[in-house]
Amino acid sequence: MGERFRDQVVMITGAAGGFGSAAARQFAAEGAKLLLSDRSAEALDGLVREFGGGDRVFATALDVTDEDCVANHVAEGAKTLGGLDVAINNAGIGHDLAPLQKLTGDTFDRMMAVNAKGVFLCMKAQIPVMLEAGSGAILNVASAAGLVGAGHLSAYAASKHAVVGLTKAAADEVARKGIRVNALCPSFAVTPLFDEIADALAGRRGESRETAYSRITGRVPMGRVASPEEVVQAMLWITHPDNSFMTGQAVAVDGGLTAV
Repeated sequence: MGERFRDQVVMITGAAGGFGSAAARQFAAEGAKLLLSDRSAEALDGLVREFGGGDRVFATALDVTDEDCVANHVAEGAKTLGGLDVAINNAGIGHDLAPLQKLTGDTFDRMMAVNAKGVFLCMKAQIPVMLEAGSGAILNVASAAGLVGAGHLSAYAASKHAVVGLTKAAADEVARKGIRVNALCPSFAVTPLFDEIADALAGRRGESRETAYSRITGRVPMGRVASPEEVVQAMLWITHPDNSFMTGQAVAVDGGLTAV
């Protein structure tokens, strides 16, 4: 077990899959206590069992769009584990590939509710706990789609642009109070969401998933997609106390996708 986050309390939303579960495992390996949530109680229970439960993990099945539930989860978790040092606001969803004019208002509202409002509600609950301690690091998981256009994913892109905007506004508000707030903007990575996008692309074009994968990776200058673990390494660096002069940034981890 490492020492970089020894006994720090790390909150992770969307913890049961994709970047979330990879982050939970890596932060735990670095000595952190875990304050975990996910909308899937079954998947979350499986992750908690993986860590053996005990007094170093506090987990709640959670809808990040429910303000009261979010506030209670943060308050109870911080009380149980002894504070809140790092928050990874990772919970998010995508939508089917479609041109803007064919998306429904309900789809747009759902994207904004989970991906943007969810981050807002989490920060609203996290910041007071960190203000009381006089320190903390918040990392909001946005997307490369929050930095550039993303055709056929317009509602998703809008929600991730909102996450970047929320990040910068919050960073400005709390920079003098010992709290850093940044956003992480990964592109394609081996996650369930990536599989959904690849399958949707394959279905539209009448091709195999493997062909769709090749089509997607061909857009990335490095010629491949990321592993969740590579993205988590950026999370560890951005939130570590030694990275003490970075705040208000939207950091792309995208294989060069937004560089061209």
